[in-house]
Amino acid sequence: MKTEDQSDNLEETEKEELYEHHKFIADAGQEVLRIDKFLIDRLANTSRNKIQNAAKNGNILVNGQAVKQNYKVKPEDEISIVMPYPVREIELIPENIPIDIHYEDDTVMVVNKPANMVVHPGYGNYSGTLVNALIYHIDQLPSKPDDYYGRPGLVHRLDKHTTGLMVIAKTEDALTQLAKQFYDRTTERRYQALVWGDIAEDEGTIEGNLGRSLKNRKLMAVFPDGDYGKHAVTHYKVLKRFGYVTLVECRLETGRTHQIRAHMKYIGHTLFNDLEYGGNKVLKGTTFTKYKQFVENNFALLTGQALHAKTLGFVHPKTKEYMRFDSELPDDFKAVLERWDTYLSARDKP
Repeated sequence: MKTEDQSDNLEETEKEELYEHHKFIADAGQEVLRIDKFLIDRLANTSRNKIQNAAKNGNILVNGQAVKQNYKVKPEDEISIVMPYPVREIELIPENIPIDIHYEDDTVMVVNKPANMVVHPGYGNYSGTLVNALIYHIDQLPSKPDDYYGRPGLVHRLDKHTTGLMVIAKTEDALTQLAKQFYDRTTERRYQALVWGDIAEDEGTIEGNLGRSLKNRKLMAVFPDGDYGKHAVTHYKVLKRFGYVTLVECRLETGRTHQIRAHMKYIGHTLFNDLEYGGNKVLKGTTFTKYKQFVENNFALLTGQALHAKTLGFVHPKTKEYMRFDSELPDDFKAVLERWDTYLSARDKP
């Protein structure tokens, strides 16, 4: 049986062994919302069950006090999740990984990211990232103070299997100025994507809030009513039609996670070979075995979804000159387009 003093000591020991993993401050205009719903939209790679268990065990604090899962978040609440183990420290280890440098000076670097490369270290990817490569090639990169996983020099990102241009800041001043340009939406970002289906319009705009899917937290979904997620706008233009698939240019007005992938799926034109969003199966075309084999052979050529960040424009932080860069489509992407071109020509022969 523990004495009162022993119990107090035990409680103090337990408090000392708790570590803050995440901290949020609710906006001044925050609507009243259950804390489990509030957190699940802000924590990637987690589930409502995990959040509810954390609340049950007293690991969710609001203004320093433990709360239950049905606590209603109020404006300017200070919310912390604490766990009885330390946050994994991510050591940024320089790695001699080749970088395709498109442009470089003493202030910025523009790189052409290959497929199958994660941009920065994080859960499940602690090495082999673009950041590991960058810190090997550049002595010191600036970081924003709120970078939890260590993302020196980065002001934007691309998905693991998305290829194309990214700008890297090499100085604190460049990081600040570029970040503001992305925030103010004054940068130019144009992508090329191969999507399923024959898009009816030659060009158009997709507008709809993007937030984590309520069915699969690893994916993003469109919420057209605007009551969930973040405002997102994608402009698209048809570049070439192949009958069952279409090559489009997408211009981003906002830069949300999976924006092009989620927006194109929302209008019924999922990206070709997009494993996570269901584009890695035959969505349009005939039922002939020969056609199915043709499509699967195209899938085999690609590492991931057919999406390439082709054009990037921004104002140079130091010279104030507008700079615009363009990159070639990757060889596998071009090979798939050539195969579809050949298929279309053969199909249309009298």
